[in-house]
Amino acid sequence: MKIQADALLFDNDGTLVSSLESVYRCWTRWAEEYGITAEEFARVELHGRPAAEIAADLLPADRVPEAVVRIEQLEVEDVAGGVHLLPGTKALLDSLPADGWAVVTSATRRLAEARLGEVGIRPKTLIAADDITRGKPDPEPFLLAARRLGVDPARCVVFEDAPAGLQAGRAAGMTTVALTTTHPAGELDADVVAEDLSAVSALVTGAGLEISVRI
Repeated sequence: MKIQADALLFDNDGTLVSSLESVYRCWTRWAEEYGITAEEFARVELHGRPAAEIAADLLPADRVPEAVVRIEQLEVEDVAGGVHLLPGTKALLDSLPADGWAVVTSATRRLAEARLGEVGIRPKTLIAADDITRGKPDPEPFLLAARRLGVDPARCVVFEDAPAGLQAGRAAGMTTVALTTTHPAGELDADVVAEDLSAVSALVTGAGLEISVRI
């Protein structure tokens, strides 16, 4: 399948890199520190959501700010050895012009830069939790990325592994490509579904980017 675009917008965790083991290790420790039971913790969706929203689901409002600081610290400290590139990431990013892509993550800028830096990815444009007022599934993060890149949202392709991120991409009026790296295909509502970024290639043309997705 071929898609014409001006920019590609990538989620980070579960799309470009995997930090699942680190995420669960850190959040489990965090939950224990804050006296949250395993049953309470299991009811909350972790993936693809800002830490502040997760903490707000589990704690009284007055405890959320310091709890968010604590989980960020735990996750940043766990970056070394806790993050690895997913298949196809490096080859795809290396084929793109610096102004033709952005990372759009629910993590804080500090954590996102730590994880990306661990695997040698340094995007020119990074939209993080610090930059927005409403996280995915709201379209704000992706619309902000399109604005920063100076492109029409309708000419953007979103690459996501989480339902919340795909919902945000659709709401932003963008083409969505789901990757089955963390969720089965049946849970992912997207224009195209692929296994991972190794199924994706990009060609720079006079009209922008031609994206090929092997499905």
